[in-house]
Amino acid sequence: MSNQFNTDTRLAQQLSFILEIDKAKYVLRQTYLTGKGRRENDAEHSWHLAVMAYLLAEYSNEPIDVAKAMLMCLVHDIVEIQAGDTFAFDEEGKKSQAEREERAKQQLFSLLPDDQAQALMKLFDEFVANETAEAHFVHAMDNLQPLLLNDSNDGISWVEHGVTVDQMYARHNKTKLGSEQLFELTDALIKKHAQLGHLIEK
Repeated sequence: MSNQFNTDTRLAQQLSFILEIDKAKYVLRQTYLTGKGRRENDAEHSWHLAVMAYLLAEYSNEPIDVAKAMLMCLVHDIVEIQAGDTFAFDEEGKKSQAEREERAKQQLFSLLPDDQAQALMKLFDEFVANETAEAHFVHAMDNLQPLLLNDSNDGISWVEHGVTVDQMYARHNKTKLGSEQLFELTDALIKKHAQLGHLIEK
């Protein structure tokens, strides 16, 4: 980096954060890419959610700020660079998830200038709290995206982890908060894969 940029503390902080979040590409999730490809990473997942949020905003239960929802999609998993991915159905991992992610949030976003750090931490906290229309909708996207990938892959990650129908509904019933219409799709896909034996009936 040139001396000119080294003297600009704000820019240096922003570039440091930009390079740090590149590590999201190394955080592997349990969901496979379409065509039974490799497992997707957090960066791919977040990009996919952001595009979905733009395309499917019309199905939100409430009017949303689409740009805000897209940015929320892009930052919602950044903390996993340090906290690691917690599989949706890993009950043991969920016990420490909040603590791990809070610590990672403070460390990662503090790389930024304070105004941007505070803005992104606030957005992340809004996602976690899941109380606003945008948060409800982003959670719906976060639920729907891996379901669509599994549907295209014969439920491969569900089969690997022995996921049950009850576990799926415990997670996907929350999709109703963001979109009743998209929950109808979710419900149909869960029933389909239960019948196919990709989800365990208990």
